[in-house]
Amino acid sequence: GCQAATAGVFFGGTPAHAGKAEEITMSKRFLAARIACALLAMAALPVAHAGAEPSHGMAMHGEPALPKGFDHFPYADPDAPKGGTIGYAFQGTYDSVNPFIVKSATTTSRGIWDASLGNNVFESLMVRNRDEAFTLYGLIADSVDMPDDRASVTFTINPAAKFSDGQPITPEDVIFSLELLREKGRPNLYPTWFKTVTKSEKVGERGVKFTFANGDNRELPMLIGLMPILPKHATDAETFDQSTLKPMIGSGPYVMDTIRPGEQFILKRNPDYWGKDLNVKRGFDNFDVIRIDYYRDRNSMFEGFKKGLYDVNPESDPSRWLESYNFPAVTDGRVVKEAIPNGLPKGMLGFALNTRRAQFADVRTRKALEMLFDFEWVNKNLFSGAYSLNASFSQDSTLSAFGVPASAAEKALLAPFPDAVDPAVMDGTWKPTVSDGSGGDRKVLRAALEELRAAGWRLEGNKLVDASGQPFAFEILLQDASQERIASAFGRTLSRVGITATTRTVDATQYQRRVQNFDYDVIMTSWPASLSPGSEQSNRWSSAAADMMGSFNYVGAKEPAIDAMIAALVAARGQEDFVAAVRALDRVLISGHYVVPLYYLPDQWVARWTTVDHPKTQSVYGYTLPTWYAAKKG
Repeated sequence: GCQAATAGVFFGGTPAHAGKAEEITMSKRFLAARIACALLAMAALPVAHAGAEPSHGMAMHGEPALPKGFDHFPYADPDAPKGGTIGYAFQGTYDSVNPFIVKSATTTSRGIWDASLGNNVFESLMVRNRDEAFTLYGLIADSVDMPDDRASVTFTINPAAKFSDGQPITPEDVIFSLELLREKGRPNLYPTWFKTVTKSEKVGERGVKFTFANGDNRELPMLIGLMPILPKHATDAETFDQSTLKPMIGSGPYVMDTIRPGEQFILKRNPDYWGKDLNVKRGFDNFDVIRIDYYRDRNSMFEGFKKGLYDVNPESDPSRWLESYNFPAVTDGRVVKEAIPNGLPKGMLGFALNTRRAQFADVRTRKALEMLFDFEWVNKNLFSGAYSLNASFSQDSTLSAFGVPASAAEKALLAPFPDAVDPAVMDGTWKPTVSDGSGGDRKVLRAALEELRAAGWRLEGNKLVDASGQPFAFEILLQDASQERIASAFGRTLSRVGITATTRTVDATQYQRRVQNFDYDVIMTSWPASLSPGSEQSNRWSSAAADMMGSFNYVGAKEPAIDAMIAALVAARGQEDFVAAVRALDRVLISGHYVVPLYYLPDQWVARWTTVDHPKTQSVYGYTLPTWYAAKKG
């Protein structure tokens, strides 16, 4: 039957902004739909194991909600008009069009292989339905077959699938892609994911089977299903790990057109795109041209939006959202502001404390710093009360451990690590510090100083120093001037207990280089969340990723309990075990105080010129840019 597997991976660039919806209701509805949906078999396809039938889709847990032969995804409009141009903008630059390697990983052009703008140039064997927690349906592969132990997976390629140069996609291309990405792809992603693939083989004319060392990572078949497929005949394996500005060939709906490094990148519709009539593509890829412009800073970018130089502007700054969208195009209706809810956990935005630095090695020090961020003052004085305080890495969802006592399953998972979770976090009574909003709550300052003294710091005059007399000082590295006021507000509170926190804002290239090499004390960053966290958690938090250049383990966490919880969540066979593992991981991360949590928005905020429009129905993940289209005139 149709088996489950899926991956929540975001590649490069700016994470999508989260919004608010009823997570519990959503997840119950989609889980019930998946369980209720009958598994439909597909005939005349290679069978990888006795007694099983290939399927049109697979889910991480349960069964796919949509039946074989479904018409279109519910958040796409199959009657959307085709044509026109859509313009996007980003702060920063780019110097490569290869998004799959570590070199220039953070300065690769957007829109090629993109969680937000779409996988426009390259495609995967299967594609994710954004209305389910984690379910994939056939794209390049028209069916998938997998045993219950998930020790292997077999995909059958759609006979119509071809690259933009007209060459058919073959099992050899799929095998080549996995082996090349495993050898030369971004080390914090593909080599880590695919290291347990022990055998890759062609099955029949259109089938390709991957065998694993074991079935411990039940997400692995999904990760392979979401792997980009590269053309063997048009890819130089020898130079693949080098940055390039030469247009690359994929099988997606668009081809690379204009390449102006650091300024502009343009994608053009492929009129011969093979997949335009597939059900998973109906209502997608509606523009003839996708234009992506790059700006040095947020202010100049916003001025460009006001002038109509690009069409869509996701917003995360409450002050700008409330005060700056008063220009003529807004007042006369040519630009609209929309607050779009979604059913995702809200993730985490915060100051990442680099524990590779000695001053952040003690958890009591990190706890004190967390206490000293005065959210109440910041929210009131800088953001007009628009934000909510973050307390969990899966905020506002059934996956969050905040305010929930640990279940028996969680306790069993955490039992080998008795010191990894704060007792108050374990029993659900822990709450983040709440100040009086004055910017200098004496009660909070005294409590934070007690933690700092316990960690070996002492006041010497008006400076906090360590045992050797060295002052407690660090730098907050920023990439955007708009972040400076939050960092400065944090620094003012820290100065009241004798800590010196300076800020440094650098250009995008320098920032990405320093982050990639972990060359910072503190950065302000975010960790997006999904309804199905999986192997990407290893890249963010595992001991293995802590010393891996370019990984997202910004804090340098090396905690055996974290490693064990990540292993448990990717190995979970059922929803109950999965939720227990994700909550247990949340408890360890909260207790480790690796991050000074900041805040989150209740909705996705986006402004658009009315020359572009979108379907009325949004997905659980919020708005889906590849389903937008040129507005109908009149």
